[in-house]
Amino acid sequence: MSDRPQTSAETLVAQGGGRVAEPYREIVEPIHVATTYERAPDGGYPGGAVYSRDQNPAYRPAEEMLCALEDGRAALLFASGMSAAAAVFRSLDPGMRVVAPHAMYWALRNWLIAFGNRWGIEVDFYEPDDAELEAQLELPADLVWLETPANPSWEVMDIARAATAARRAGARLVVDSTVATPVFTQPLALGADLVMHSATKYLNGHSDVVAGALVTRDTDAFWDRICLHRAQEGAVPGPFEAWLLARGMRTLFPRLRQASASAARIADAMAAHPAIGAVLYPGRPDFPGHVVASAQMQGGFGAMLSIRVRGGEEAARQVASRLSIFKRATSLGSTESLVEHRASVEGPGTRCPDDLLRLSVGIELVDDLIDDLEQALAGIRAGG
Repeated sequence: MSDRPQTSAETLVAQGGGRVAEPYREIVEPIHVATTYERAPDGGYPGGAVYSRDQNPAYRPAEEMLCALEDGRAALLFASGMSAAAAVFRSLDPGMRVVAPHAMYWALRNWLIAFGNRWGIEVDFYEPDDAELEAQLELPADLVWLETPANPSWEVMDIARAATAARRAGARLVVDSTVATPVFTQPLALGADLVMHSATKYLNGHSDVVAGALVTRDTDAFWDRICLHRAQEGAVPGPFEAWLLARGMRTLFPRLRQASASAARIADAMAAHPAIGAVLYPGRPDFPGHVVASAQMQGGFGAMLSIRVRGGEEAARQVASRLSIFKRATSLGSTESLVEHRASVEGPGTRCPDDLLRLSVGIELVDDLIDDLEQALAGIRAGG
């Protein structure tokens, strides 16, 4: 029996999985760049890897950390969040029914509509409301997609309630937990079958990697199909990208805690500002999903919020143009704070209000971020 104390997922991730590499005893995992591996005389692969398209050892540290963070049975890295999500839907058979939210990552929503039409999958959308999802699941379904909090208005769905409804309908529940991260929410523990992350965002946390990940509760036949898709299609990150992702995950907990605390302060400051019509943040007591968020998001409410600027689209664009610490850029979840006029990015057909600015709060001094927003908003009041 080992005398070693039980190691928390937080400690394990901080140590990059806790492994020491051989033969040099590095405490940082080396980068594995080989694309192929030598067979044994009997034709086997004693090292356990066959070909880098699917089995490069560079993927293992991040995958093992994700399993620990989500308490999952297995995890897979992908070349992007989109490729991770696509692998789930591409593992369905023609004729199957998918239930997905209107409020989800817009590029995935558009892809899903096009893919469903080509592949013969029925796709039904629901508003981000627990009761409406249950109504959609009065009919049989094969897969339910949930994004919570949902980009860019941060609606919160009850994962446990959705899991119960999905089981009744005979469906798998997949949760896009990119924004909540394993720091604040563990969907598998709440009944989800799969968790998806755009690892480009908080898991990496430094705006220098594009990657995605899936974590499963059970290694069943459906998971085997997903694994086969990845192996055959090669939608994997390169060795250096996988290494950067694992390195970024070491600081996941301190980054997220600081950014989430800053987002809460910014939300309160903006809620009191006369130039702001609404603040959308699950941590606000007046936010419609606050009660559910309080129950399923442990330790914080995340670092994403949106503000609606009085004066409409023109005023919102002016605020974004006058910010200096917040950088005008797409994406989220890194150390730097970002702002985006989301409706213009999504383009025609967007459901995003044209007065909305999406804020990704980084780890800068929060007082500097609040001052930056206030000077930009003061300009709007002074200049119209």
